[in-house]
Amino acid sequence: MSPDQYNLSDRFAVRLSDLVTGRPWLAIIASLVLVVAASSGARFLDFSNNYRVFFSPENPDLLAFEEFQNTYTKNDNILFIVQSGAEQGDVFDADLASDLEWLTAEAWQIPYAIRVDSVTNFQHSWADGDDLTVEDLVRDAESLGQAELERRRAIALAEPLLRGNLISPDARTTGVNVTLQYPEESLTEVPRAVGHARDLARQLRERQPGATVALSGVSMLNNAFAEAGQTDAMTLLPGMFAVLVVFMSLVLRSFAGTTGTVLVIAFAALSALGLAGHAGMRLDPISLTAPIIIMTLGIADSVHILITVLTLMRRGSEKAAAIRESLRTNFMPVFVTSLTTIIGFLCLNFSDSPPFWYLGNITAMGISAAFLYSVVFLPAFLTVVPLKVRRAKEGNQAPRALMQSPIGSSRATGRSRSSSARPPSCSSR
Repeated sequence: MSPDQYNLSDRFAVRLSDLVTGRPWLAIIASLVLVVAASSGARFLDFSNNYRVFFSPENPDLLAFEEFQNTYTKNDNILFIVQSGAEQGDVFDADLASDLEWLTAEAWQIPYAIRVDSVTNFQHSWADGDDLTVEDLVRDAESLGQAELERRRAIALAEPLLRGNLISPDARTTGVNVTLQYPEESLTEVPRAVGHARDLARQLRERQPGATVALSGVSMLNNAFAEAGQTDAMTLLPGMFAVLVVFMSLVLRSFAGTTGTVLVIAFAALSALGLAGHAGMRLDPISLTAPIIIMTLGIADSVHILITVLTLMRRGSEKAAAIRESLRTNFMPVFVTSLTTIIGFLCLNFSDSPPFWYLGNITAMGISAAFLYSVVFLPAFLTVVPLKVRRAKEGNQAPRALMQSPIGSSRATGRSRSSSARPPSCSSR
């Protein structure tokens, strides 16, 4: 195709290619500056550790729930679950009951604790004539005889507020419930409380090696959201990145091409997360999947450009001409693909759940960045690095990947007839 037959998008792509390949180091430095500026916002990112993040502020169910909590009290809690060992009998064993007293007293030191309920500090009332006595059900367990502890055990199992609630019917399992009141001024509140509770659980396990100690409650659930996101960030993202590197190495069989593609998707993911930090977004287990989506979708832009460049060079084109023709061929298809994908993810803003807003917005920013780096950074990078390609023998057919490429395959065939290289001939088979 002659330059006179170029349409508007072709002319723009050719001018962009001439600008990028004419001054490749300027394009590379500009891309790096953009990456650093965008990704610097990553320092503002944090993980949400509250289940309320899954509901918008206007959600009627959340508003009703908060009104209920404001009228009565919040149900944020940490529950210590203690089960006696096989050799300990039940929780009214003198040694275990004493340690339950210790745990009940120490649980008051958990940050933001406003109430601690257990079998030992349950307010048991009894009357003696005209005198009414209210006292802890178990106090100084070590000084009480086993017969007295058995009597307290019978009282606990006969109490409707305890049986099936803080103590099991067989008296082998009990709970120490800590009610918490968070000021909700910092994201470190829940991790602080959970960290203190875990330390108490560890100490109780050391004091009672035969007992089973577990933690549950709303605060533990909230903290699990943040920990799950952080774990995914430390495992899934590096794993996904490694898979993409291996896949690109096998498909492209070009060190420079693989390196350029890896840099593009890494820059796109970092830029998206940084822009999210600048925008004040918070990460959660849902929005944290955005980098994986960005790397998966953003890799397609670079692959189409690279495969065309490598194919043209194998057919005899010079590197500069191959880059120019590849960018002209793929610019509009890649742009349309990126645009429609961005629009699709932005539609997640119509969801009622904020994590899906963040997922859609972060992914949209990442795909935009991937397109920009693919048409600016990648051609400049390929210009300055050695790109070794084994040229095909005369008469060989062009690789099937180019002929069957979903992006402009018919247009590529039409252009090949006017090029200096021999066009693929189906009749030569």
